[in-house]
Amino acid sequence: MSQIICRDLSLSYNGKTVSEGVSFTVEAGDYLCIVGDNGSGKTTLMKAILGLKLPDKGEILFDKESRVRAGDIGYLPQQTESSKDLPASVYETVLSGFSGKMGLRPFHTKAEREEARKNMERMGVLHLEKKSFSELSGGQRQRVLLARALCAASKILLLDEPVSGLDPNAAADMYSVIQDLNKNLGITVIMITHDIEAVVRYSSKVLRMGTVPTFFGSAEEYEHNSFHSENDEEDKNV
Repeated sequence: MSQIICRDLSLSYNGKTVSEGVSFTVEAGDYLCIVGDNGSGKTTLMKAILGLKLPDKGEILFDKESRVRAGDIGYLPQQTESSKDLPASVYETVLSGFSGKMGLRPFHTKAEREEARKNMERMGVLHLEKKSFSELSGGQRQRVLLARALCAASKILLLDEPVSGLDPNAAADMYSVIQDLNKNLGITVIMITHDIEAVVRYSSKVLRMGTVPTFFGSAEEYEHNSFHSENDEEDKNV
């Protein structure tokens, strides 16, 4: 069942067109990796899906039958230096994932507090709930932020370079956690990455961005064709 349908998108960054003719469909349970050259519009596309930026052309549809809305999407942005100094405890950070669902309510419900702890346990960080977020290691921070994203989302996770800056062991651990969420909980994953090995190993579909997208299809098709290049890498702003 389709959850997100993107048709003929044209995307720009700082007034410059970075990608055109972007069309693809995300099905329930997909693990879609978005790759592409520096400045090809990967992060811009993710912001458009989140409703943070309007495409210059085309449309993004959330399928009515699958009942997906923008509020059903959790987001794990790229790590920045400022995000590492979040002045909150682990528990407070995870609980903040419910902010978009609270409306005018000043306090979290019992169910939300329980769900936050459930997601911390699922991510293996419940024992850190009273610890300051800024004191955590890179891998721990990403697990906490993923738990927060799970509080915000019920169906889809958007991940922008989730292993960036992590050492190899922490990166492998994060990939394992994401795969478990996709395979065992049925959460749809859309992940920006420049790690081609991870694309081939974990994804079910691949979108390669460019001025005109050069590929959208299965990971098997991507692997067995010469679509990827050594220049496929993350762009920090686009």
